Amino acid sequence: MSDMTTDTPKQGLRRHLPLIAILIVATIGFFTLRDHLGFEALRDNREALLAFRDTHYAATVGLFILAYIAIVAFSLPGATIATLTGGFLFATFPGALFNMIAATIGATAIFLAARWGLGARLAERMESSDGMVKRIKDGIDENQWSMLFLIRLVPAVPFFVANLVPAFVGVPLWRYVVTTFLGIAPGAVVYTSVGAGLGEVFERGETPDLGIIFAPEILLPILGLCALAALPILIKAVRGKKGL
Repeated sequence: MSDMTTDTPKQGLRRHLPLIAILIVATIGFFTLRDHLGFEALRDNREALLAFRDTHYAATVGLFILAYIAIVAFSLPGATIATLTGGFLFATFPGALFNMIAATIGATAIFLAARWGLGARLAERMESSDGMVKRIKDGIDENQWSMLFLIRLVPAVPFFVANLVPAFVGVPLWRYVVTTFLGIAPGAVVYTSVGAGLGEVFERGETPDLGIIFAPEILLPILGLCALAALPILIKAVRGKKGL
């Protein structure tokens, strides 16, 4: 007799509601906000934003963080612009800190929605499966810290993907939060510093260079961090071969 319980249709729907809500809002936001959360919107409203910040600093910080959380949690367009805005309004520091806090909270919301809706059951099935699927799950489990840091540090991994994959393989919440906050730090600092210099960019009538993260002086240190994160995986692999 199996110990596994099955959800009723009503329970199953309730379990998937947060993820469904995120997908619906993300779809609506993609078509309705993509033209309103761009660089031009920041440029055109910069004086009003700075005036509001100077008059209501604490409120500006709170509203900015809430808006950034919503953008990340619902996968709305404008995450990069939000990061630049953090630098534009609050300088590299504490702007980078505000960006990292908001992005981590928003990412955690997606993580919890995915795990509650699909992740827990998917992780159980992967754990009880055989063959390649089980080996992949075991490989991730054995190197969770390194893998979590890698998917955050590598610029080519989409942020949304890095939010979902850990939920589907049963990563503990606290480990996810720590690696997200620290793993996004290098990129957050780079883009926030770009945002901090937007005043001069606006004065020249130019657009910011968002490809700066791929400049050698920026990319090489990030790749060095990636190599450092991957080192424990490599050591385990070498030791495993020696033990054969």
